[in-house]
Amino acid sequence: MIEILHREFVYLWYYFSIQFDQIFSYWVIGIVLGSVISVFGKEKIHRLLGVIQKHKMGALGVIPASMIGIASPLCMYGTIPIAASFSQKGVDDDWLAAFMTSSILLNPQLIIYSAALGTTAFAIRIVTCFLCGIAAGLLIRFFYTTKGKCFFSFSGFGEPENRDVDPNLLFRLLKNIWRNAKKTGLYFLIGIALSAAFQRYVPEGFVVAMFGNNQAFGVLMAATIGVPLYACGGGTIPLLQAWLIDGMSMGAATAFMITGPATKITNLGAVKIVLGFKRFALYMLFCFVFAFLSGMLVNLIL
Repeated sequence: MIEILHREFVYLWYYFSIQFDQIFSYWVIGIVLGSVISVFGKEKIHRLLGVIQKHKMGALGVIPASMIGIASPLCMYGTIPIAASFSQKGVDDDWLAAFMTSSILLNPQLIIYSAALGTTAFAIRIVTCFLCGIAAGLLIRFFYTTKGKCFFSFSGFGEPENRDVDPNLLFRLLKNIWRNAKKTGLYFLIGIALSAAFQRYVPEGFVVAMFGNNQAFGVLMAATIGVPLYACGGGTIPLLQAWLIDGMSMGAATAFMITGPATKITNLGAVKIVLGFKRFALYMLFCFVFAFLSGMLVNLIL
């Protein structure tokens, strides 16, 4: 029994160490870059939305709003007060929807993490998240903004608390890096451990049967499992990397990369605050439909 356990530990450690070596540098770079943007560029990035508001761009404003959402380093609980302040300044709900949706799906730190998945998956993730923000903004504009109805309810929200207040810039940056490392480190290690266990105990044919062969079923399954499995962006990168190697279609990976962060429990809790039950249900439906259609389109193209 002891020999069996020792053998399995050796195998798991082997897979774990390989995965760790492949991804660790992306995790470190992502944390450092995210902290640099948060400390030195966060306010400038968020100020851009107020700047473009002055240009009266109409429906086209959802494009830069979605880009700004991706560039924002804040989590959703930090993004909502920012969006509330924009709403108070007159920014329309369609722009805010584009900003918040893309912010949920992607941030500078997660962009760096995603580079570990390869060039194709990296590009697809950025493009689909960007388009998802635009699609959300246009739908809100068509069904709510142009009809004079409000989609969000920001009552009770004010400016978010700024935690980067140390007068020494170097210490401010180091503290931000440490907070990011503490927040994501455990999930990162858990993700690698799950990936190692998956590679050791799950047959390759299972991945192909569930998520491969460019089938609609695989895309639907990937979109569905993104709900319970997604706890942290960095933690799911090792899993996705292993699944793609074992035969997961790029469309299925695309669906997972959309529904995962969109339905992450902390993000859902934050979004639910500013949406009623009906609009929250519409948000969930939109995320699943967009993820499924994106995954099918990616499989069709590739």
